Amino acid sequence: MSQQPAHTERLLSTLETEQTNPATSHIDLMTPLEIARVINNEDARVALAIQPELPKIAGAMEGIATRMRQGGRLIYIGAGTSGRLGVLDASECPPTFNSSPEQVIGVIAGGERALTNAIEGAEDDPAGGEAALAALQLTANDSIVGLAASGRTPYVLGAVAYARSLGALTIGIACTSNSPLEQAVEIMIAPIVGPEVISGSTRLKAGSAQKMVLNMLSTGAMILLGKTYGNLMVDVRATNYKLAQRAMKIVQLATGCAQEQAASLLERAGGNTKVAIIMGLTNVDAEVARGQLAAHGQILRAALNDTHPTS
Repeated sequence: MSQQPAHTERLLSTLETEQTNPATSHIDLMTPLEIARVINNEDARVALAIQPELPKIAGAMEGIATRMRQGGRLIYIGAGTSGRLGVLDASECPPTFNSSPEQVIGVIAGGERALTNAIEGAEDDPAGGEAALAALQLTANDSIVGLAASGRTPYVLGAVAYARSLGALTIGIACTSNSPLEQAVEIMIAPIVGPEVISGSTRLKAGSAQKMVLNMLSTGAMILLGKTYGNLMVDVRATNYKLAQRAMKIVQLATGCAQEQAASLLERAGGNTKVAIIMGLTNVDAEVARGQLAAHGQILRAALNDTHPTS
């Protein structure tokens, strides 16, 4: 195990995430119901801690979407729980929004093995973070989100410093104030959730806060890119029975048609939900619908506004 300097240990002890929580100082003497209640009470603080960060989250969404329109990627990078959360959010974008697996990427210190195993020392290597991004051939059009509950993970700091040197958008997510990560990025999102139920176990409230922010960043960016119509996932990829049924329901909701007609529209549209919706709302054929989508950057609402129904 790598050794940290004594002054680093003293600084670590002052972090909000490392403090002792008085509400749980006797948690080992509680009944199961009392344990559940105290954890639930602490979890209730997470959403409130995020509220002050909403303007920064909105700015990050807009910056990510702007770069994605220019061909850029959204790249999460972190270690341990933070890294796993980034990989999780990235992995859920393709089936939800039909995005390319290369458009939203999760990078974790220690590589794929670190998803299920603790890789000792991986998070302490700033050069490792830089190398991981260099291997992705980073460009100024990319957006990098550095995830570190403590705001001081060397692997993440090395990554964002490298990204910023190339002109990429750098965003930090931590649950501590005045952190080294805040000094290293352009946009810092820092929900202060306070001491954990189990002191220092940042997979708890800090992990929940990071997951909630990641949900906002990826979902918000995809909405800005036209991946939804209202609140419908019109770019859903029907890769299994459940998603195929969801696609059919989306066509029904968007067009007001019956299930049988939705199934027919999707079949004629080659499974493309957006094409099926245009067909259902405007009575055009699949080829015309695809052309309208292509002419409007695959944004359904814009394509519909420029498509005239036929009798």
